[in-house]
Amino acid sequence: MLSRFFLDRPVFAWVIAIMLMVLGGLAIYRLPISQYPPIAPPSIAIDSAYPGASAETVENSVTQIIEQKMTGFEDMLYISGTSDSAGASRVELTFRAGTDPDLAWAKVQNKLQLAMASLPEVVQRSGVMVNKSTRNT
Repeated sequence: MLSRFFLDRPVFAWVIAIMLMVLGGLAIYRLPISQYPPIAPPSIAIDSAYPGASAETVENSVTQIIEQKMTGFEDMLYISGTSDSAGASRVELTFRAGTDPDLAWAKVQNKLQLAMASLPEVVQRSGVMVNKSTRNT
């Protein structure tokens, strides 16, 4: 019955179809970006420097200590650490997609304070930087 109505009035059917397409096209611009899911997992990087130390010394006295203290986060996927011969150390913690990077950063900062007492005095004085990145923003 309803199909007969539109078959008898094809111009009316086309007008309705075009209006629906235009309204759908306009609605795309009103969708909030937050509707799109996060693709890349957030990560927190801990950078420190031990001037004048070899890569092995940095690994044993800085990188491993920080890695040992950074266990037990519920949404952490993996942790990786690197040390180089220039005295630089980097520990990167990667969390599950959807984890709040600000909350993860605060938790890492709290655990890092526990590790600071075990680090060499030179590293404590030069400071340890904690940076967050989401890679998809």
